Amino acid sequence: MFLSRRESPRQVGGQALVGPVTVPGDPAGAYLEGERRGLAVYAPGGYHWIPGLGDEVLALKAGEAGESPCVLGVASQAAGLRPGEVLIQAGECSILLSPENGVEIRGRLTVNGSVLGPLPEAEKEEESC
Repeated sequence: MFLSRRESPRQVGGQALVGPVTVPGDPAGAYLEGERRGLAVYAPGGYHWIPGLGDEVLALKAGEAGESPCVLGVASQAAGLRPGEVLIQAGECSILLSPENGVEIRGRLTVNGSVLGPLPEAEKEEESC
C-alpha cells in the first residue's frame, strides 16, 4: 500500500507587527522591531492609500524568513458606525455608505471639474448680499 505524505505549510517569520509610520509615502518607513524603510504599501483592489507620518500601521513580515515586511493598513476608527456601514474619510471630507440612509457626502463635491457643493466661503458671502 502506497501512502502519500503531505507536508503541512511552514510559517517561517510570518508574523504581524504594529508601529508608527516614520517615513510617509509608498514605499513607507515604520518603527516595528526597529526602524524599517522601503515597506511596500498594500490596500484592497481599486483603493489607493498612502500612510501619513505617525499613523499606527499593521505590517506583515512576508517572505521565507520575514525579510520583506509590508504595510497592510491602519487601525480602524469606526466609532459611531453601525453594522453594514462603510466610511471613507480624508481629513474633513468623507463618504458614508449606509444600508438604511444611502450615500452621504461631506465636503466639496466636484464632478468632471464642476463644483456641485458646498459653495466656497467667498461665494456664500456674495450670495447673502
